[in-house]
Amino acid sequence: MDATFLYVETPSNQTHMTGVLVFDPSTMKDGYSWDRMREFVKSRLGRAPAFTRKLARVPFDLAHPVWVEDPDFDMDAHLHRVAVPKPGGPRELADLAGQIAGWPLDRSRPLWDMWFVEGLEHGHIGLVAKMHHSTIDGVSGSNLMMHLFDLEPDPAPVETPPPPSERMPTDAELLARGLWSRAKRPLLLPNALINTARAGAELVRRRVVRTEPGMAAPFSAPPTPWNAPITPHRRVSFTSVSLADIRAVKDGFGTTVNDVILAVCAGALRRWLDSHGGIPPRPLTAGVPVSTRGDDEAGGFGNLVSAMFVSLATDVDDPVERLQMIHDGTKNAKEEFRAVGADVLTNWTEFSGPRSFGLAVRLYSRMELADRHPPALNLIVSNVPGPPIPLYLAGGRLQALYPLGPVFDGMGLNITVLSYMESVGFGFLACRELVPELWEMSEGVADALDELVARVKANGRSAKPVSTKAPSTKSRKPAAQ
Repeated sequence: MDATFLYVETPSNQTHMTGVLVFDPSTMKDGYSWDRMREFVKSRLGRAPAFTRKLARVPFDLAHPVWVEDPDFDMDAHLHRVAVPKPGGPRELADLAGQIAGWPLDRSRPLWDMWFVEGLEHGHIGLVAKMHHSTIDGVSGSNLMMHLFDLEPDPAPVETPPPPSERMPTDAELLARGLWSRAKRPLLLPNALINTARAGAELVRRRVVRTEPGMAAPFSAPPTPWNAPITPHRRVSFTSVSLADIRAVKDGFGTTVNDVILAVCAGALRRWLDSHGGIPPRPLTAGVPVSTRGDDEAGGFGNLVSAMFVSLATDVDDPVERLQMIHDGTKNAKEEFRAVGADVLTNWTEFSGPRSFGLAVRLYSRMELADRHPPALNLIVSNVPGPPIPLYLAGGRLQALYPLGPVFDGMGLNITVLSYMESVGFGFLACRELVPELWEMSEGVADALDELVARVKANGRSAKPVSTKAPSTKSRKPAAQ
């Protein structure tokens, strides 16, 4: 799975994860300075191997690339200092993040970059951080944050080990590894075939006996403006809403937090589509990543993730009915997902030839084939639980956090959601040419949630007091301000 995110990358299709963070330097012991920030980051690099390892290609692409410690690691090649123009608000920060998100990472170095952003309103400091998806998924990316952040502004010093020093493997050693990997593949094939046949039979059985809808079928999604070939250019917007409001809706209508987030995204997408060509008669289909990380793998890196296909019920006018349909759909999709098994498709990635797979993806992109078939999915909606307690970066208190996932050819929109303390940050990333007025879409998040909160209040079904301090984004300053 890690290697797959390398193979699907093209000049237009960058597969890194991006985070936009805003922190308050007033809590820093000696105040903010670029030199102190550099020293702080340097002191934390030894806490996670993801910061100092790079890719080594196996000769003749006989096997997937391997991670090796970079003997020439240069921290200054990954840390950058930049300022935004006045007034330094969310839109200026998002414009910068969109430019950075469209730039590829240098594969000859460790696959991450950090841009510290000065000039924000209220003296705040921003951070736009990128790391390649071959290194982290949503959960491991959240875990990686904990190596940079502290739980208090002035923690006791902890000795951090220096980055490990390892010898670079020779081409002969990499070649031997590739040959051994190739030799093992036939041994894995029978198990993959058996598991796939079992999963297929179970899926057919469930579809035959089930009367309720299950997981949404791929290639049944309607076309939208962003389901087209993409360019390298990105557009970013973000917003945050009250976690208390989301929980109140969840409790009031007996759903889950994830159901409410999907319903809120569906409401925001309906509003945008209604003012940009009309709402499709068929419901949008979202790919919803699902972590397959066990308890013994909770602190690891890399990708342990699969995905469900979920109908967003965007063809339904009533927001509560839409929420209930999403709840029923995700419940049945989860049952199918568990019955089929999370590793059925991911196991087959071991049999993909790196060169042939990459060529196929580049050919698909170059020929703009995304315009010649129905969308497999309309977009990705990813929801990751974040830290419920305040975090500090070099003593500066984290004020806001917005995650941004990648887009793909034929699917030029991604919504990634991460909670932090009592707020939930929604990060929107889109192909710039396909989705104009992206802020209009993100502003619809608060409006969609307000509709559901109002219905909870009207029904008198709120199990908890509904927060009143998170009005619509149109009248509320985003958390970045």
